[in-house]
Amino acid sequence: MLLSLEPRTQQSRAMLLLSPLLAGLLTLISGAILFAALGHDPLATFHTLLIEPISDFYGVSELLIKALPILLCAFGLSVAYQARIWNIGAEGQLLMGALVGSALAVHIIDWESRWALVLVIAVGALAGAAWGALAAWLRTQFNANEILTTIMLNYIALNLLLFFVHGPLKDPNGFSFPESAMFGDASRLPQLFEDGRVHIGLFFALFALVAVWVLLQKSFLGFQIKVLGLDQRAAGFVGFREKRLVWLALLISGGLAGLAGVSEVTGPIGQLVPQVSPGYGYAAITVAFLGRLNPIGIVCAGLLMALLYLGGENAQMNLNLPQSLTELFQGMMLFYLLACDVLILYKPRLKPLWHKRAATRDALA
Repeated sequence: MLLSLEPRTQQSRAMLLLSPLLAGLLTLISGAILFAALGHDPLATFHTLLIEPISDFYGVSELLIKALPILLCAFGLSVAYQARIWNIGAEGQLLMGALVGSALAVHIIDWESRWALVLVIAVGALAGAAWGALAAWLRTQFNANEILTTIMLNYIALNLLLFFVHGPLKDPNGFSFPESAMFGDASRLPQLFEDGRVHIGLFFALFALVAVWVLLQKSFLGFQIKVLGLDQRAAGFVGFREKRLVWLALLISGGLAGLAGVSEVTGPIGQLVPQVSPGYGYAAITVAFLGRLNPIGIVCAGLLMALLYLGGENAQMNLNLPQSLTELFQGMMLFYLLACDVLILYKPRLKPLWHKRAATRDALA
């Protein structure tokens, strides 16, 4: 028997919207089976993983801190993905934003001007946009596949960050640790509350939420982006300039990822360190698809992903579970989401093997 997938004539819009919830449920079921196999009580483990981290105000503030870079990256990716421009480079763009913003911050430590923070944030966002522009240039000038180029640019950005943090930006008074000097107070994002680490970078995410929603839902430019994603040839027929839209989408996604990176180093960290991102840019890809490329859906998915990061750390400390638990849950969630979407869009059908042989014989004839 041969298994084939045939496009469904009618697709359920309700199931497309509910499939992220189904993917989450299947992830929980798989996690429960995994915890039981490892000798842990599933309910107690899920309590440690999902409830304990946000059981007080400080935990909620840490959730928002974790969610901020993921949401900024995911909002930018949603713009690119609406145009079917598969930017996998949010991680590298985030790292470049953190690196270039830090390079400026350590050279203006003595500044007391209020413009110091504005300059650092702007330079970091522009660095992320420039890293996205490099992928746009390769796509529009050489027809290079943006999936491959953005993935490779991630590794280049990571190694550039490691080079600078071990070399030119290394703190001479840091006891040989690979980290920059602490930024001056004028280059740090102010905290919103005394009892937590939430800073004004939270407003960056709120602004990005509104801006991306208005762009995609209320502007003619957003309409062009959607048309390009639905049918590239149709977009060309009506005069939409594909190259300009590619540049726009990658500049926006890169700029928001760079903003996420510079917000991390000027916010909770206060310096450049090699571990500035535990994979926020990659997690944002899952978040964008879980949120159905809708800004409100992305917020819900981003908070869930941030909770998995917090819960993974909590489970590692309290239950001695491996640190890779967070990545495992991310992978399962994305796998189940894609599997649900395949079954919603396509109908599996078993065919006898002789059908394939007959089709091949007819094609040769």
